[in-house]
Amino acid sequence: MKLKALALSIALAAGVFAANAQTAYKGNDVFVGIGGGVISTYNFDFNTPAFYGNIMVGKYITPVFGVRGVIGGPFQTLDANNKNAINYQQMGNPYSVKNKLFGELNLDGMVNFSNIFADDLAKFDVYAFVGPTLNLSSKGTEFADPQNASTAIIVKEVDGLKARVGATAGLGLGYNVTNDIEIALEGRFGVTPSVFGDASAYRKAEGTGRVTLNAIWTIGGKHGKYARAAAAAAAAGYLSKEAADELARQYAKDHPVIKVDTVKVTETVTETKYVETEVPASTAVFFEINKSVLTEKDKARLKLYAESLEKFDGKVSVAGYADKATGSVKRNQTLSEQRAQAVYDYLVSLGVPASKLEKSAHGGVGPIFFNNDVLSRTVILKATPNKNN
Repeated sequence: MKLKALALSIALAAGVFAANAQTAYKGNDVFVGIGGGVISTYNFDFNTPAFYGNIMVGKYITPVFGVRGVIGGPFQTLDANNKNAINYQQMGNPYSVKNKLFGELNLDGMVNFSNIFADDLAKFDVYAFVGPTLNLSSKGTEFADPQNASTAIIVKEVDGLKARVGATAGLGLGYNVTNDIEIALEGRFGVTPSVFGDASAYRKAEGTGRVTLNAIWTIGGKHGKYARAAAAAAAAGYLSKEAADELARQYAKDHPVIKVDTVKVTETVTETKYVETEVPASTAVFFEINKSVLTEKDKARLKLYAESLEKFDGKVSVAGYADKATGSVKRNQTLSEQRAQAVYDYLVSLGVPASKLEKSAHGGVGPIFFNNDVLSRTVILKATPNKNN
């Protein structure tokens, strides 16, 4: 049920934002990549590395969590070492294979640690991944007579394909050259039944280690917490500037929001001029966990917002929130009050009349934007014009 709700919210946010926002949010954080490196079989020791290449396709569902599929191959090598392989055909003749063909499919769940702590998108990405793997190769070898213990060490070559299931996990370090292109160094370790068959001393659970350098292209560019929050806000009613302006113009046609200016024409004649009141866009300021301090980016955003309020005739709600996933009820209430107060005080310091501002604090709440608790650590500013001017 949660997955259906998440899928519905993503589709709704994307549809509304695409229709109304008229902004640069055109991508959906789908990425593709290609890379190469080496793979080494591990059974007692690492074996001679073989060439390894991979291609990938995936998607970041949020800036922190993503999924991807990775196809890899084509070689693995097993050295002629008594520690690594059971004797082949006869005692004293260790089994070995150089560059045996294989292919694999890895399904990864991803966590980007950098974007947990970054205020938007990080320049460097440190991420982890884990998931099931499926590899396909020839059967390799099997015991010549598994029922006879005296000959169990003797193995023979076996044709035909065999699929093997296991698991892999790893770490990556990426550098975002641009918002579209990333270069990432990854290390992955996996455990599956051996592609070499019964000749391997670790035939039931053989380790493999890979190191690759990947070039990754995010279609349409990556979108950080603010862009995603804006997309979700469009669906929830907290609109981007473009969407808010468009709706304000549409609203003014049907429900004129006006203020009256008296213009002096001559010494004895005045003229009444009706001027549409522009409704400033809603916006949000986000905070780090357990913090209520405004960053320089926040102050820049609020300065621009204060300028949009100069000719606005109405009220602006300053609503503070905390995420209930962390902290006590009492602490979250205090934190939401402190955040709202910080924004309120800064707007007043910029010259916004206190009479225009309505401050409120809502304590700890569930996800406001994009089913992401982190984005509930926020203050949301929303302007409401006076209709009886």
